[in-house]
Amino acid sequence: MKKEDKARIIEELTAVVKDYPHFYLVDTAGMNAEATSALRRKCFSENIKLVVVKNTLFQKALEKQDTDFSPLFDTLKGTTAVMFTDTANKPAKMLKDIKGGVPSLKAAFAEEGFYVGADRLEELVAIKSKNELIADVVAMLEGPTQGVISALESGANTIHGVLKTLEER
Repeated sequence: MKKEDKARIIEELTAVVKDYPHFYLVDTAGMNAEATSALRRKCFSENIKLVVVKNTLFQKALEKQDTDFSPLFDTLKGTTAVMFTDTANKPAKMLKDIKGGVPSLKAAFAEEGFYVGADRLEELVAIKSKNELIADVVAMLEGPTQGVISALESGANTIHGVLKTLEER
């Protein structure tokens, strides 16, 4: 590969890393063409950008970032595909659903944290997305409000019942 081509690829990867807040490094060794094609279709349907990279070129793209990605450098060996996403837990859920352990997680950068090793997949699945966190906050705020409304409604019925009883007497 020519030096100019390598420089262009590094620049493209640098831009993609800046565009996406989360990415996963996965080992795709052992996947046949059919499994690879199915993985690409699944990623496309989930809005995950899947890119197979040369490890050295991806490492150089990471070195150009403002963040220190050095904890991930040891995982850049063998066949590596990168899953770029806007939702931190989406690739983890997808990897967990795939049977047979291929592709397997090498490492991930999600929610500004490093997750190295396949054993960290459960932690990544448990990360809540921004929309899930907003829904949780709304539910927490809605609970006490509903309680107050119920109390007021039942209180009104109680007062009405007491007044009606007094009136009948």
